[in-house]
Amino acid sequence: MENYTMEGRTYRYYGQEAPLYPFGYGLSYTTFHYQDLVLSPLVLPICANLSVSVVLENTGQRDGEEVVQLYLRWEQSSVPVPRWQLVAFHRVAVPAGQETKLSFQVAAEQRAVWAQDWHLEPGTFTLFAGGQQPAQQTRVPSEVLSTRFTVTGTARPLHGC
Repeated sequence: MENYTMEGRTYRYYGQEAPLYPFGYGLSYTTFHYQDLVLSPLVLPICANLSVSVVLENTGQRDGEEVVQLYLRWEQSSVPVPRWQLVAFHRVAVPAGQETKLSFQVAAEQRAVWAQDWHLEPGTFTLFAGGQQPAQQTRVPSEVLSTRFTVTGTARPLHGC
């Protein structure tokens, strides 16, 4: 085998086709509401980490657990990349009627792309936060919040940071 690209071989690279059972698929005995997705900073240097916070509220009648998932999308990349990449997740128990604020760090390494070696590229990125993958249609409706951020600087090898 000489072609090691993942394009067309895994649902992460299929384009617009949705997988039958995507990551995070399942049912819950309660409902959740996501709000206040905050990124800091919104414009960051190429080697910097991104701080993320989101508020999760259990709006149902029962205590429940939710797997909060963060996905990253490159808006323009010099090489093929997944439609979105899981960069963080956290399972959290939330009592009925309560809310909790979750904090995450998205390291610069998680924005790296492979082109003969790992390197970082400047550009615009979209970060998604929710209980399922972005645009997932095979589950009871769940909110997925999104916001964009910008990386500045010049492209460089990951080991140069």
